[in-house]
Amino acid sequence: MSFSSLLVQLLNGLAGASSLFLVAAGLSLIFGVCRIVNFAHGSFYMVGLYAAYALAEAMAPLGGGWGFWLSLPLSAIAVGLLGGLVEVLLLRRIYKAPELFQLLATFALVLVIKDAVLWLCGPDELLGPRAPGLGGAVDILGRAFPSYDLFLIAVGPLVLGATWLLLHRSRFGMLVRAATQDREMVGALGVRQAWLFTAVFALGAGLAGLGGALQLPREPATLELDLQTIGSAFVVVVVGGMGSLTGAFVAALLVSTVKALCIWLGVVQIAGIDIAFPQLTLVADFLVMAVV
Repeated sequence: MSFSSLLVQLLNGLAGASSLFLVAAGLSLIFGVCRIVNFAHGSFYMVGLYAAYALAEAMAPLGGGWGFWLSLPLSAIAVGLLGGLVEVLLLRRIYKAPELFQLLATFALVLVIKDAVLWLCGPDELLGPRAPGLGGAVDILGRAFPSYDLFLIAVGPLVLGATWLLLHRSRFGMLVRAATQDREMVGALGVRQAWLFTAVFALGAGLAGLGGALQLPREPATLELDLQTIGSAFVVVVVGGMGSLTGAFVAALLVSTVKALCIWLGVVQIAGIDIAFPQLTLVADFLVMAVV
């Protein structure tokens, strides 16, 4: 274990924190406005990654790397539309139901989405292409670090700033913040709450979809991503505070840093090769839950 390996592992954690923040920010917005425990939010992350893979493959003939870069926002938009459809057809009917019923309904939605993805894409893991223009690596204290991960580190603050501007410098954001504080008053002022809730749910789902799409060159698309992601996202939302985007960003950094440190502590060198003990990732999850 060396300082260079620690630094690279921390940077890996920061890169992962960007996608975790996007998922948690969407979950926090949805809960803050709609007051629904959306257990299916991790499924939107998974669908975003599968959609990015499919779109990147379909637009590969465009050449010049356009297919890859266009697949990222298009995946987020597609997942956002899916989220809006789910809200209209299912969740709008259970807003006043007990929290346990909401949890069971959204867990059933997890199973439906998983089976739909299995039917469309099959059971095999799908690894996306490298990011055109960012497929190389930079040297950090003698260790190679992917250029795309540096891009991901910058994405988190950029999305945080854009979302903050949307919520604080637009009429839509004013209504969202008002609904977070007092939904009944917003309704009394003549705002159509149903469509406001749909728009917020679509925005939250789109953020989760973008978080998944951004992982296209980093991890394969698998059917287990939904449940793996939602646990960490719930931790981030609870630690950062319900409805707080800044809190979600700080909590995502905290959670990812703790996991990165635990993974680094579980790496030893044998014959000059780094070997990681996956059991320490369980220790990382335990430490994160202890923070809560």
